Amino acid sequence: MATTPAPPGAPPKPTWDPRSATPLPWLRPTIRIRLTLLYGGMFLIAGILLLSIIYLLAAQAVRTGNEPLYKIVDFTDLKVSSSTCPVVDNGGLSLSDFNAAISDCMDHQRKVALDNLLSRSLLALLGLAVIAFAFGYAMAGRVLSPLGRITRTARAVAGSDLSRRIELDGPDDELKELADTFDDMLERLQRAFTAQQRFVGNASHELRTPLAINRTLLEVHLSDPGAPVELQQLGKTLLATNERSELLVEGLLLLARSDNQIVERKPVDLAEVAGQAIDQVHAEAESKGVEVRGTREAAVVQGNGVLLERIALNLVQNAVRYNVAEQGWVEVATAVENGQAVLVVTNTGPVVPAYEVDNLFEPFRRLRTERTGSDKGVGLGLSIARSVARAHGGHISARPREGGGLVMRVTLPV
Repeated sequence: MATTPAPPGAPPKPTWDPRSATPLPWLRPTIRIRLTLLYGGMFLIAGILLLSIIYLLAAQAVRTGNEPLYKIVDFTDLKVSSSTCPVVDNGGLSLSDFNAAISDCMDHQRKVALDNLLSRSLLALLGLAVIAFAFGYAMAGRVLSPLGRITRTARAVAGSDLSRRIELDGPDDELKELADTFDDMLERLQRAFTAQQRFVGNASHELRTPLAINRTLLEVHLSDPGAPVELQQLGKTLLATNERSELLVEGLLLLARSDNQIVERKPVDLAEVAGQAIDQVHAEAESKGVEVRGTREAAVVQGNGVLLERIALNLVQNAVRYNVAEQGWVEVATAVENGQAVLVVTNTGPVVPAYEVDNLFEPFRRLRTERTGSDKGVGLGLSIARSVARAHGGHISARPREGGGLVMRVTLPV
């Protein structure tokens, strides 16, 4: 009842999509914003320190709080008038009171002068800070512009355009070294991808041809009415094995092709695709006593119709084949939800543990069966469906259905 151990596979693909836009780009803690804040913050710290030093030196220069530099010892017939120190205009002051009033007025004037110096310096610092932040933002953008080229090239490569290169000019610094390394990596990836395409084409020919020849020879021998019964039985067994090998080869080739992004896209209605898949498995469903039902609304996506039909066919075939013996049903529904096209295939069947669901998408994995010895498929259906969904920018998920069976959900961008 246990599943076979899964072969080591590649690490999971990242869920981050570099093409997705941030709702509030100014709130993103980008390197440019962080460098701008660093430049501006350093300028503010230096400006505040400089302003503090100037203020202290100015306060010391005007000798705030010290004794006056002079005193009036005799003011016979002395008349003083001041608009900033009106207290000295009043007559009848004694000599000591007059000197104290003059000292207070001088201290007040020193304080006013320092306050004016501080306020004007703060305003000047604020204006220079705005200029410093703007200058830092511009300079950070200029310094980081090579990273922008690298990012744009990476986005183009994510769309299967491996011919793009950065070709960064300028001084031989760390950014140019990074760009050259990235170009070398793209060169190797393009060579590997070209070799893979060539291998898939060659394998398609080299593997299909002998299998087709074997099938033809077996069919010719089976058409001989005079062949012994034992030979006919052996021929049928070999023909079934050959057919299984053909399905395995087709599945592997389709899996290799569908791992790449779809370049040429056309409008495809998931409702029509699901209907064609149901028509292809209708006879098998009737023979197993499985009812196929569901409501299919129009859900048009941009993609490859053949590959999308393969998704629906694999899901519906699995839903029919892995079902209950009596009163089984399969529900196929399509709709547009939240701006995305959705294909949902629900079926009755054996109870699937939640921890086994993710393993079903691995190649050659089946529930409670070995890699060989099953006549229900070659174990690539869900793997192909997941690869095709990813190639179209969507995803496929599965969850156990209450009472047995699965709920398969394919979500594709409209």
